Amino acid sequence: MDIEERSIRSTAGNVEEIIDTDEENLAISSSSAAEAAFDAAIGFVEDIIMENEFQQLQQSFMEKYYSEFDDSDENKLTYTAIFNEYVNLLEKHLEQQLMERIPDFNMNTFIQLLMQHKEEVPADIFDMLLSFTDFITFKEMFLEYRAEKEGRGLDLGQGLVVTSLTSSHQKYFEPSKSQ
Repeated sequence: MDIEERSIRSTAGNVEEIIDTDEENLAISSSSAAEAAFDAAIGFVEDIIMENEFQQLQQSFMEKYYSEFDDSDENKLTYTAIFNEYVNLLEKHLEQQLMERIPDFNMNTFIQLLMQHKEEVPADIFDMLLSFTDFITFKEMFLEYRAEKEGRGLDLGQGLVVTSLTSSHQKYFEPSKSQ
């Protein structure tokens, strides 16, 4: 396939690369400006939640309230106030940081895009962001934290058995006495 000409044009926020060949004209479309902005925002979210300031905010908040949560189907009225405080503290911090890094950032638009592209977002990032809008995810996060604090977390060492291979394989490698 011989390439005669390559040109790039931008239309309505999309970038297209036109490749003219002897055989046919191929149009290859890359991601739109909105998708590129969303990807950049996700990158910034990852950076922000890994920063010490965010980690300390979340850690101290969970430390303050984890004992309030229990693993029952009934939700206490206090959970609502704790949830609202969490959203106000951490979502506002995240939104402020994103607004400093992205001109014209809009959290509502970002959340809509997040729901449309949730398969493309790393699970831990998505779950953390979901904890701002989904109470069940928020409660599960606190229950996991409480279980870990109380030593009821997943312990992989319980089912682990260690045996020496030397004694069991040694009989296969010793020369036979009958030879």
